[in-house]
Amino acid sequence: MPTKIRLQRHGKKRYAYYHVVVADARAPRDGKFIEKLGTYNPNNNPATIDIDFERSLHWVKTGAQPTDTVRALLSYKGVMHKDHLDRGVLKGAFSQEDADKKFDAWMTEKETKVAGKVDGLTKATAAAEKAKMDAEKEINAKKAAAVLAKNSELAAALEAEAAAKEAAKNPAPVETVTEEAPAAEAAAPEAKEEAPAKEEAPAAEEKKAEEGK
Repeated sequence: MPTKIRLQRHGKKRYAYYHVVVADARAPRDGKFIEKLGTYNPNNNPATIDIDFERSLHWVKTGAQPTDTVRALLSYKGVMHKDHLDRGVLKGAFSQEDADKKFDAWMTEKETKVAGKVDGLTKATAAAEKAKMDAEKEINAKKAAAVLAKNSELAAALEAEAAAKEAAKNPAPVETVTEEAPAAEAAAPEAKEEAPAKEEAPAAEEKKAEEGK
């Protein structure tokens, strides 16, 4: 019976996750299956891949054909690489001990890369969250400054209005200007000084009368 290792869809619309199953190649995609090997959830970052390594390797060795997506998942988890090394041992290319060392080195490198990616994503998420918080603080500070300025303008307007009302209730006294009086007083002495000139006329008449005699 030809068998396939493929994905079986589960979950909600736009939030699907998958079971990795071994099924008859002629069976419907979401129909009966022979064995469940694990799960695959692409909604996480990085995606969550949980696969039974030994059982997956067993089915690959017995001829089960993985679909393209499942092959990528098995390669990511090292199943396909392990199968390749075991085939090399059977052909006499290297010993089982060497194959195990190569596989352990490959897994260590893979785990380091995955850990680095997870760490990078964690730092990127933290940086994005910090940037978001800083932006929100800046927006809130601008809003607070705008409200304070508006309140200051309103307080100044109210104060000016109150001052205007107070001035209307208590008007300032008007001062009377009398600047022309000193000028009139200064003209009076000039009139007095002209009076002696008029007194000279009677003296001249008396002199003429004495000459006639």
